Amino acid sequence: MTAHGDILCSHCSLPVGLRPMERRLNGEACVFCCYGCCIAFQVKSGRHEEWEAAWLLIQLGVGGFLSMNIMMFSLLLYSDAFTGVDAGVLPWIHLLLWIFATPAVVILGGPYLREMWLNGIQGQVTSSALIVLGVAAAYLYSAFAVFEGSTHVYFDTAVMVLMLFTVGRYLEAVGRARAARDLEPLLAAESDSATVVDGEAEVRRPVREVSAGMLVRVRPGERIPVDGVVVEGESNTDEAVITGESRQVTKDAGSKVIAGSINIDGPLLIQSSGDGTATRWARICRSVREALGRRSPTQRLADRVVGVSVPLVLALGGLTIVYWAQSLPFDRALLIGLSVLVVACPCAVGLAAPMATSLGIGRLARHGCLIRDPGVLETLARVRLLAFDKTGTLTAGKARLVGVDCQEGGIDEVLARAAGLERLSEHGLARAIAAAAAQRGITPLVTRDVWTVPGRGIRGSAEGRPVAAGNGRLMNDLGWPLPPSLTERARSLEASGHSVVYVGWGEQVHAVLSLDDSPLPEAQAAIAALRERGLDATLLTGDLAQAAERIAALVGIKDVRAGLSPEAKRLALDRLRHDHGSVAMVGDGLNDGPVLAAADVGIAVGSATDLARETAALVLPADGLWMLPWIVDVARAVRRTILTNLMWAFGYNLVALTFAAFGLLQPILAAAVMAGSSILVVVNSLRLERLPDPVPALIPEQRSGTKAERTYNGAGISAMAGPAVERS
Repeated sequence: MTAHGDILCSHCSLPVGLRPMERRLNGEACVFCCYGCCIAFQVKSGRHEEWEAAWLLIQLGVGGFLSMNIMMFSLLLYSDAFTGVDAGVLPWIHLLLWIFATPAVVILGGPYLREMWLNGIQGQVTSSALIVLGVAAAYLYSAFAVFEGSTHVYFDTAVMVLMLFTVGRYLEAVGRARAARDLEPLLAAESDSATVVDGEAEVRRPVREVSAGMLVRVRPGERIPVDGVVVEGESNTDEAVITGESRQVTKDAGSKVIAGSINIDGPLLIQSSGDGTATRWARICRSVREALGRRSPTQRLADRVVGVSVPLVLALGGLTIVYWAQSLPFDRALLIGLSVLVVACPCAVGLAAPMATSLGIGRLARHGCLIRDPGVLETLARVRLLAFDKTGTLTAGKARLVGVDCQEGGIDEVLARAAGLERLSEHGLARAIAAAAAQRGITPLVTRDVWTVPGRGIRGSAEGRPVAAGNGRLMNDLGWPLPPSLTERARSLEASGHSVVYVGWGEQVHAVLSLDDSPLPEAQAAIAALRERGLDATLLTGDLAQAAERIAALVGIKDVRAGLSPEAKRLALDRLRHDHGSVAMVGDGLNDGPVLAAADVGIAVGSATDLARETAALVLPADGLWMLPWIVDVARAVRRTILTNLMWAFGYNLVALTFAAFGLLQPILAAAVMAGSSILVVVNSLRLERLPDPVPALIPEQRSGTKAERTYNGAGISAMAGPAVERS
């Protein structure tokens, strides 16, 4: 359907006409013929945030119509228009105001009364009590005045107070709905469905019913609902919702796909690799939902302050009425007391932390960062020291060949013979050597009679001569002498944390290969960026001191604590906390679980083990170390926004309360002041949406493919990152 006349309204199913209204609601693109249908659709079918915003708008529409008529007649009363011969009309005007005010008070005040009732059942007195008591006092006094024939009624005060507070709530709801729309792609895992292929039939099922091994068909434009492997088809996918990288990734048969990514070009048939509820997309969804549902420590403290202040404000309002009643008419004293109740309403305090925290969590979640507790952002903002694990966190965690020392023969010959052996082994060092040869375009020498010697290496024959690759013990067992120069070089490399492999043929050792776990390309830039933000870094690792110090020097960390067991890491973390205050720990390994749990903020990298993920409070996406400085910026911005909101809210309330108690604020003006305070808090929080996105390009080394060249005895070999491990 390309012509607008052929498109039907998502609500009333009538043609939308030439100028349709397009909205994205409940994660789907919708088209409406008018704004009324858009609002009606949100009320009927919208989720909580959308429904609340739409319903408050309807309340404002009805309340606005009624309050407009009330204010028009009230202005005539205040201008003494009904005097003299027209004074007989005054009781009827008061009755008309009562008729208009009653439905307005019921419609606009119902939510506050219901909230006060529910909180009262739980033994809590909240800000809703101040609004209900203030409005009820003005309304009931005015209703009594109508019966008594009094010349003063304050229906306009009761209605306008509710209107102004409802405007504040509507703006708050709009902000939450906007945040929910931004998070919709992440939270869609809760309700998404998948097209399951069963033989010749295709059935739509909820993702939670998909299990490992099932075939799922994904058409162009659809979001991939499960983790799995492409069985059939070819397409490009956008994985930004999970990885944070807005780039297309080509997928064909055999490629792995991530749940939550979007299939762009062609249909794909995917075999699920696990349950639909166990995907990273689903974990992000659950994590965000749980974090949004909890309150941060600052907000809990603010809630306790509000809980104590509300009874005090009620008492102050009563005392104000008693005090002013001694020198003013009771209705004037009642208005001053009403102003105290209205202006002391801590609505802005209730918005100060949740709004900023929700936006911060959503900001991180959209780039693949999982937050398990809203308090993590505030704690991370106070951290002054980050402790890093080494292997798999600052390094790639995979063995790579970094140097070749040759006694005889060229580097190509050494790698050709070594790769001929190692390509038949599954050992990590063997794979690294074979990969290095392939990278240089070297064809492995055909090797026969290959035999693996556990704990020592591998041997065979090529070109009619024996060939072997392994440690010094293997060479001694074979009776092949080790040249002193290579022996000395090997000892030096081992002392610095490298893994070494001797390569020999023709019953002589000709070369020694050095393998290492080199730093991630982005590690140095990330540490430097953290230092620019005033953060110190330390390295806590169970590796050898020489290896740890070398990696620390390469990435720019001066404080190194090596040879630590998991328990020793916890003790070291406690000492660091004593010296620096709050400490964050970044790790990925199985032995990092306890120390991640013990840290003030545990941060697991995307390739982390399950234990590290479960014990960490913050989980970065795969290859996401470069995002850490940006995450710190977001956390600091969230904390700064929360503190600004709270200072404004409490300070604003205190000043306004003083003015109200001295009789300098009318109730309507007091309500406008409080609504304005809430609006400013919402607007200040929404500034978090303008924070810049993380930019990988700021780290030039990241994924650049740049390879450092190391030369030994005149022979160069591309350095590739990997762990310093022994063959065993």
